[in-house]
Amino acid sequence: MLRNFKKSLAVFISLIILATSLSACGGKTEDSSSTGSKDGVTDPSKLSPVELVWYVVGDPHKDQKMVDDEVNKKLKKGLNTTIKLKFIGWVEWQSKYNLLLTSGEKIHMIFASTWANFTKYARAGAFKDVKELLPKYAPKTWASIPKDDWRWVTYNGKIYAIPCTSEEYTPSGFFYREDLRKKYNLPEIKDVASIEAYLDGIKKNEKGMVPFGGNPNDEVYSLFFNSNKFEAVQGNEFSILQARSYDTPMDIVAYPMTQEFEDYVKMMKQWADKGYWSRDAISSKTAPIDEMKAGKSAVAWMNPSTARGDMLGFKKDHPDWEMGYFPFTRLKGYAIPNSPINNGMAIPKSAANPERSLMVLDKFRNDIDYWRLTTWGIEGYHWSLSEDGKTKLMPAKGQDPKVNPGFWTTSWGWNVAKNDLPPDKDWDGWKPLNDEFKSMTKPNIFAGVFIDYDSVKTENAAINDLKSKYETPLALGLVPDPEKTLNEYRDKLKAAGIDKFTEEVK
Repeated sequence: MLRNFKKSLAVFISLIILATSLSACGGKTEDSSSTGSKDGVTDPSKLSPVELVWYVVGDPHKDQKMVDDEVNKKLKKGLNTTIKLKFIGWVEWQSKYNLLLTSGEKIHMIFASTWANFTKYARAGAFKDVKELLPKYAPKTWASIPKDDWRWVTYNGKIYAIPCTSEEYTPSGFFYREDLRKKYNLPEIKDVASIEAYLDGIKKNEKGMVPFGGNPNDEVYSLFFNSNKFEAVQGNEFSILQARSYDTPMDIVAYPMTQEFEDYVKMMKQWADKGYWSRDAISSKTAPIDEMKAGKSAVAWMNPSTARGDMLGFKKDHPDWEMGYFPFTRLKGYAIPNSPINNGMAIPKSAANPERSLMVLDKFRNDIDYWRLTTWGIEGYHWSLSEDGKTKLMPAKGQDPKVNPGFWTTSWGWNVAKNDLPPDKDWDGWKPLNDEFKSMTKPNIFAGVFIDYDSVKTENAAINDLKSKYETPLALGLVPDPEKTLNEYRDKLKAAGIDKFTEEVK
């Protein structure tokens, strides 16, 4: 019997095929701007003062308050509005994100993404339907986002988020000290075995350095999914339900029940016992990249966009280090472009003043001065344009990069690709890497699928609780007997209804 995932996926794949064929034939999708006000309501003299609280995922820049103050000066003048921009740090983002949406805390807008379980929260009613508000209060955004992109954030005819407008590839990847690989004559990174050899070489030769610093939980899970070519059925890499491969999207399994996961946690136990990460990694509040920057570790996991920035940062701060990057697309043999809601913004269902948040977002996305300020920082200090206006200098011309390295922040939720400019000094691997992705691309058939959990709400809650309890210790190999702990986890999953859950969702 075909249940809700298979039905949803089949419909979604057919829509992708249709959209692709229309594009190939030169067809155009209907413009979303066919209805609604062109100007919205933006006269500040008619607006009451409002302070908004927005949350984004990531860590704040050291100059964040400086930039926020400038943003609020413009917003106060333009929309009689100010914003408190708050950050959900990387170390705790998953648990805190869920808590923010369930605790009733005052939030007016929040970052939304497939990898932050957008489909789950949208289906559960956590976000406000903004379909009727968009044409009036965010008219430029409504007009500029293609109709096909809105489909990714629409469920039962309701729009639950504003997707970004930026086509990109952001697979996970292995970011490492290439100079140390060469120094100790370690094999080139090309698979899991060579990654293990690299970690082993660092551990044996670099005294006082932990190969993988901080808490690498997300990183080792990413390696598991990519090396086994699993595909998450909702576009969320860490979903407990996975398709066994891109080519068999209807073959859905709960990955803790698979032989692949059993083999992997046993390998992670070996890695932990060899000291590839600290015994107290679970309690660490430090991100792996921060340990790497401090010279205490040699490895971090990241997507190409982040690697691009860190390549430049390490070159500036540690010119004697050579960095390397290995995207996990090479483990799979293909690349999948992000869905539009890989990054976006949503309004919690109970939020007050949704109209004002949309008005501000419309400014951030479509007014180039706002976009540059919230993304690049303060002109003349954090950045300046090159003489021909085709590239950006970070920091601004005349600034000491050791004192002022420039500005970057987690503004992905309102990113618009056409607004951006390349840096005057770019990572020379950036363009070849993106060309590689395009040469091996496959359509994203999973991320836009909504799954109905109504019939298995109880099972879903129990499974998520067990997942939170067992998976980090297993993934980091920090249990005395991984086989025993995994069997205990599996038994409890079965008691919680994992079989029913899997069958109902399939």
